[in-house]
Amino acid sequence: MPTVPHDGGTVHYLKAGTGPGLVMVHGTGGDAVTNYAHLVPGLADLRTVITPDYAGSGQTSDPGGDLTLDLLAGQVAAAFEEPSDLVGFSLGAAVAAKVAAERPELVRRLVLIAGWTHLADSRLELGLRTWSRLAATDPESFAAYGALLAFSPEFVGAAGAGTLTAGEGPPGTLRQIQLDLRVDVRDLLPKITAPTLVIGNTRDYLIPVEHSRALHAAIPGSEYAELDSGHVVLLERPREVTELIRTFIDQR
Repeated sequence: MPTVPHDGGTVHYLKAGTGPGLVMVHGTGGDAVTNYAHLVPGLADLRTVITPDYAGSGQTSDPGGDLTLDLLAGQVAAAFEEPSDLVGFSLGAAVAAKVAAERPELVRRLVLIAGWTHLADSRLELGLRTWSRLAATDPESFAAYGALLAFSPEFVGAAGAGTLTAGEGPPGTLRQIQLDLRVDVRDLLPKITAPTLVIGNTRDYLIPVEHSRALHAAIPGSEYAELDSGHVVLLERPREVTELIRTFIDQR
């Protein structure tokens, strides 16, 4: 696995394909493999796909201290090999938005999936705070609650409880959830100049679709699409989300 140095610790990433760069940023409790490994083959014919792990996920260690968007955005920016398209999912959408706003020379086109602007309502706050509390105290309930928030009922029924609650999340998951509660990118969004596509999910119980719509409304000139999916659309609707990304980044 390639690495790149950063003040917050060595950043590990995966790389596949040929052509201009496409950097894809994972979400809370995920990593480069679990979020994107199954999507990379559908994009690697168009782009050199780079999937970094930020602090606390994959092989990128958590340096301790405050976990901030500044740190994660810096780690992701360090993984760029050239100006590239940028995709961010969930917490990765906030990270990607920060990179696009503050490092515009790096970002050609931007795709934000299942993101949010800030802790805008009680529904979002209650969901994240409960998820955080369970992560700290009750791993079994944390896994079950996460599956119920992350996926649509049909997907949960088809996959089965055992499949969706197997394994453990990355060691940095709790701190990443706590960062979710502090995310506020409202001041950054008007500064984004890269052509942007926002993707929302109509049956998202973790980050309800209204938050994606608000994200779209706050980014000048952005495009918007919705998919019939729960939060982890990368697993529920991989073909559809891949096609949206391909079509958007391949525009001339």
